[in-house]
Amino acid sequence: MARAIILMADSLGIGAAPDAESFGDVGANTLAHLLQAYKQETGKALPLPNLSRLGLLDACEAAGKEACEASQRQQPQAAWGYAKELSSGKDTPSGHWEMAGVPVLFEWGYFPNTVPCFPQAFVDELCKCADIEGILGNCYASGTTILEQLGEEHVKTGMPICYTSVDSVFQIAAHEQSFGLDKLYQVCEIARALLDEMNIGRVIARPFIGTSSADFIRTGNRRDYSVLPPAPTLLDKLAADGGEVISVGKIADIYAHQGITQKHKAPGLMNLLEKTSELVDSAPDHSLIFTNLVDFDEKFGHRRNAVGYAQALAEFDAFLPTILNKLQEGDLLMITADHGCDPTAPGTDHTREYVPVLAYTPGLKNAPLGERQSFADIGQTLAQWFNLSALEYGEGFKASLNKA
Repeated sequence: MARAIILMADSLGIGAAPDAESFGDVGANTLAHLLQAYKQETGKALPLPNLSRLGLLDACEAAGKEACEASQRQQPQAAWGYAKELSSGKDTPSGHWEMAGVPVLFEWGYFPNTVPCFPQAFVDELCKCADIEGILGNCYASGTTILEQLGEEHVKTGMPICYTSVDSVFQIAAHEQSFGLDKLYQVCEIARALLDEMNIGRVIARPFIGTSSADFIRTGNRRDYSVLPPAPTLLDKLAADGGEVISVGKIADIYAHQGITQKHKAPGLMNLLEKTSELVDSAPDHSLIFTNLVDFDEKFGHRRNAVGYAQALAEFDAFLPTILNKLQEGDLLMITADHGCDPTAPGTDHTREYVPVLAYTPGLKNAPLGERQSFADIGQTLAQWFNLSALEYGEGFKASLNKA
């Protein structure tokens, strides 16, 4: 029996990558810095017994060259290492696609950091095709800040809030009741088609609710509209081989629903973990459960809330035994990230970092993996685990998982 579970701890970087300087991210270390912030705020070290047993702290210290202080620390009893990114960006699709064997070696299209930042011809065509009078925003912005600034005007005028960031992304925020969720999705689909020629990686629907700027809050009905990966991924190979590829959270959106056989939405960290645990009970042989734990990035990393990030990580750690105790012979659990988002760094954007590569199968002992040259090593290892043909990129480490 061969099954695998990937828990994507979205944005949990563990030290500045070798090319961090070219991204303005020298000194970034998401994990080490949120641990420091938590201790400074509370006077206590964050308890991470289960993640440390899987090698997270050792991987961070090896990658980031900074001490990681956490309480209840355990010696690793898993395969652990750290990976640098081949892809040209530090965005979500690049990180996810690379770990599935398809690094992004081309340059995405980006919008200039100006006001306005979107080409007028595009805005005019979007408004015409979507039958809207205009847009608000048209700038770089934090998703929560722009709701405070423009949410009330949006409700009053019916014009959607459109904004971007340093990532290759076009985001549209709209009120679920006054604008309508279906209409928001429709506008995003139109924008997706119009932006293909600009090579923009994602269009994201950002629905929200509330009555005023004081209580506007984004909902779990986010939807990402991604371009297709440029080549078949591990997910495509497994699905074509008769396997089940089970998406939990936004994974299906990130892969443009390609190579996915089951889709499950579960907004919120604990809901995502509980759904994953439930699926471990029912997933058949030759299946991959792939979960994106988006809260780390969306609620804490981008909002530069280091203490909140740390508390969420501790909740993740506390839940892990629920999944670990369900693993059977032939099951493989992998924990990794798609990029960093250091909550102590300036700005609100992702950070170019190493990501953890943690792998555990029942009976495995301490197995250091060292520095991995690509996120694609994860996909290659899973291809080996499922006896699939080799991916074009990545060096698999299945042999290290046999040292029980």
